[in-house]
Amino acid sequence: MNNGEVDSFKGIPYAGAPVGDYRWRPTQAVNPWAGELDATEYGANCAQAGWGGAPGTITEGSSEDCLYLNLWKPSNTKSDEKLPVMVWIHGGGFVGGSGSGPGIAGNEFAKQGVILITFNYRLGRLGHFAFPALSSEHPEELKGSYAYMDQIAALQWVQKNVSAFGGDPDNVTIFGFSAGGVSVHSLLTIPSARGLFHKAISHSGGGRDGVLTGRPLNEENADIFYKVSAETIGINFAHKLGVEGTDAAALAKLRALTIEEIVSGGQETDGEGGPRIYSGPILDGKLVVETAESAYKAGRQAMVPLIIGSSSAEVGGSFVNNSNSKEELFALFGDLKDKAKAAYDPEGSKDFAEVIAKFNTDWVWAEPARFVANAFVAKGEPTFLFHFDFVPDPLKERMPYGAGHGSEISYVFSTLNARRGNPEKTPTDEKLAKILNVYWANFAKTGDPNGNGLPTWPQYSPENEILEIQTDGTPMGKQDPRQTRLDVIQKAVKLREQLQSRGI
Repeated sequence: MNNGEVDSFKGIPYAGAPVGDYRWRPTQAVNPWAGELDATEYGANCAQAGWGGAPGTITEGSSEDCLYLNLWKPSNTKSDEKLPVMVWIHGGGFVGGSGSGPGIAGNEFAKQGVILITFNYRLGRLGHFAFPALSSEHPEELKGSYAYMDQIAALQWVQKNVSAFGGDPDNVTIFGFSAGGVSVHSLLTIPSARGLFHKAISHSGGGRDGVLTGRPLNEENADIFYKVSAETIGINFAHKLGVEGTDAAALAKLRALTIEEIVSGGQETDGEGGPRIYSGPILDGKLVVETAESAYKAGRQAMVPLIIGSSSAEVGGSFVNNSNSKEELFALFGDLKDKAKAAYDPEGSKDFAEVIAKFNTDWVWAEPARFVANAFVAKGEPTFLFHFDFVPDPLKERMPYGAGHGSEISYVFSTLNARRGNPEKTPTDEKLAKILNVYWANFAKTGDPNGNGLPTWPQYSPENEILEIQTDGTPMGKQDPRQTRLDVIQKAVKLREQLQSRGI
């Protein structure tokens, strides 16, 4: 489709349909089609429950046959051009979301001479699943995190095909938000993903263990965060659906379930407080060989330029702290209790809601991002850290303590009209969107977000210089204003590791 400046191609199959006997199998080669492919409409999203869906249904427009990608490029691009390529990995906790929709459309990137690609990957129990008979079936095949296999297959498609659209397969930037940001960390540390991309950007993807970072395939109590193995969780799910046994016959019954039964309303436990029935990403030892934190500590990550960052009041999610008071929260710091108080509530006057919001944001997203940035700087890679703290006036009542999870995404894509609730755009919004969109495009082109007319974004260093998108919407290079808080979190992480190493 052509709008005069940008050509878009939607619903391109990048792999075979993962259905029937190919449910819970590695991503298959795409089936060639006859004639011309109609690429004017998005393909189906990957099967998911969605929000507020009726029991026993999946979201309208979602399907098990869902491995499609979408591409935007400047009009009149010649096939012998070598434009930089950006590949977006969507968020959604690995159980929802998609590579389609106006909020992540690539028009503004394409106008800057960048090819933008989005894609779907398998979600929920279709994307991450283990079962004893599955582990023994086809022993030569990879098991566990089929979502990551899909992501790698999409990047392999880019390597094989993007030059036909005028893209440069030797200049590919991956970027993603939330579960997509976690995926960026995984791809940076999965050996089979090496060479498929050349720069990386992680939005709110954590970076330390414990946040969607890999459950052991078949070992119980092998991880402090994931004490139940992925295979046990697969057995729990089978029991919930009345499938007994763990042999090939049981697996055949699981493959015969309807897609609605597999999605099962998106439930991750069998009733409130019941056994887990969804594993999340799996540490299988062949595809995912270690957690991202383990790789970063050892310097085993892919050596590429990096942008990493998060928003100022992310909160939410199942992996945050649920203390009921400041006293209860600060008591968790043990000997660091007084330092935590001084960092988060120096006058003792802040509302608990603000303190817990900042703590959860720092613990899950901000301090891990700094940890990752330090790991890349230690290897000499150009690294740029951002902190997004801007909340437009119409949203301040909903986000009183800072910018929420994903607040920066509509600015990066310059798709402000697609924001949730459609708040009216202001001149500040439009100016900030233009700046961030150019930063990201510049990074895709050169590995450096800076350029003429832009506020200087300093390279990150252990002295903690970052780009802060301030409360008034102005980007400014400065020393990280959260440094004292993040230092306390870092000390608490190290203390926790010391206690774990002593079996405490």
